[in-house]
Amino acid sequence: MFPNARTSQILLALASQPGERLTVRDIMAVLQDRAFALLIVLLGLPNCLPMPPPIPLVCGLLLALVAIQILFGREVPWLPGQLLNRSLARTDVERAVERAMPTFRRLERFSRPRMTFLDTPIAMRLMGAIILVLALGLLFAPPFVGQIPLGLAVCLVGIGLVERDGVVVLGGLVIGSVGLILSLGFVYAVLTGIDTII
Repeated sequence: MFPNARTSQILLALASQPGERLTVRDIMAVLQDRAFALLIVLLGLPNCLPMPPPIPLVCGLLLALVAIQILFGREVPWLPGQLLNRSLARTDVERAVERAMPTFRRLERFSRPRMTFLDTPIAMRLMGAIILVLALGLLFAPPFVGQIPLGLAVCLVGIGLVERDGVVVLGGLVIGSVGLILSLGFVYAVLTGIDTII
């Protein structure tokens, strides 16, 4: 349906779907062959802003589910039927797309197919493993702001996969490494504090 579409075009198509509410199943139907990459973007977006628990935890768990499927070479994402039947108000989808659109369009001016070897099946499985690590980092990120580097990293990786731009993917991985260091530091501080109390 969108063989050469940019990220912004697919999101606009998503926001223009008919009806007052969109189910997750409807969203998946629009994403089609870009579903994995755009799911990664959509799960990263909420974490690009300070968010209270349990939003990073929920996004991290869903992202881990997506990453495991990429790792095992699935061509289309599988989601539980209960989740597929959940719905969002179309106005909320429109609002989220409207807010994200300027950033995506700026990235698209810079982005183009580069280092396309990252788009091969073997490389995609490797990306699945890396995204799984980022997802685990989200699960243990410091509350409210600690997930922001990981959220940005996940979004950049997803956009790079949609746009088939390995440079953007690598940029996301660099930011992700910073986020993982912060998460590990937070976990270490918590464990050290517990050990001191005990």
